[in-house]
Amino acid sequence: MTGNSRSVSGEVNGLVRRYDYEDGAVVVADVGPADGHAEVVDGTAVVVADGDQQEFDVPAGASRAVMNNGIVTIEMEDSA
Repeated sequence: MTGNSRSVSGEVNGLVRRYDYEDGAVVVADVGPADGHAEVVDGTAVVVADGDQQEFDVPAGASRAVMNNGIVTIEMEDSA
């Protein structure tokens, strides 16, 4: 596993990390303390929390997004 982190102030006001595995990758974004849900739609993660909606681009192969306590996890399958 390798991990990369960066702050994305234009899309997500918090820390974003990507973890690469042999069979895919996971992107984890901290969107702040909130209750809500997330989903991937046409290359965009849609996060609805506390009545607000945020959208941000996700890498190719993103198949599923889950939100738990303000942490959005986006799973990506290896395209090879």
